[in-house]
Amino acid sequence: MKTTKKRSDCPISCTLDVFGDKWSFLIIRDLLFKKECTYGDFLKSAEGIATNILANRLVTLEENKVIEKLEHPTSKAKVLYRLTPKGIDLLPVLIEIHLWFEKHGTIPDEIREMLEMVKKDKVGFIESFTKMLQS
Repeated sequence: MKTTKKRSDCPISCTLDVFGDKWSFLIIRDLLFKKECTYGDFLKSAEGIATNILANRLVTLEENKVIEKLEHPTSKAKVLYRLTPKGIDLLPVLIEIHLWFEKHGTIPDEIREMLEMVKKDKVGFIESFTKMLQS
């Protein structure tokens, strides 16, 4: 793992050392809902990440064992990225962010449908979604 000078031993501060930018959670979001992505897939996201920032964030997430690289099944020029078990463990965090924003913002219909399932059985949703990601 990349050695980062810690600002403190506070868990929030240490977490921000890994995810302290908007792009890292968007990469993780894409991997949660698409399971595997190529570099080009990330570049196509609506948020418009720059290539240099994407490359940096992928390296940081890989060094911190949140994501891993896999060989692409049809192209030697491409790699696939996917979440590690450590990355999959972020699912409940992202669910809570969605629920918080639903309370305070406007959620697109396709996400609102997912959140309705979450609100009916959060534990069951997280368990089944985690199993899907692990398969």
